[in-house]
Amino acid sequence: MNVDSPYAELFELPLAERLQLVEDLWDSIAADRAGVPMLDWQTEELRARAARFDAGLEALHSWEDVVADARRQACGN
Repeated sequence: MNVDSPYAELFELPLAERLQLVEDLWDSIAADRAGVPMLDWQTEELRARAARFDAGLEALHSWEDVVADARRQACGN
């Protein structure tokens, strides 16, 4: 952690609030797709994953389930 960071006070937030902050930040980045160019290897990986899903080799999980699981793991519950 960089104590000289202008965001240093954010590191003092409780874990649940920091996780929510990360989620909110990620959502804001994802909403600005034009600002995040995709690299060729990323495009290929997405195609490969879509092909595995289409072949029935992968399952999808809801965002809510993924977040809940991450929070359980982070909080040790």
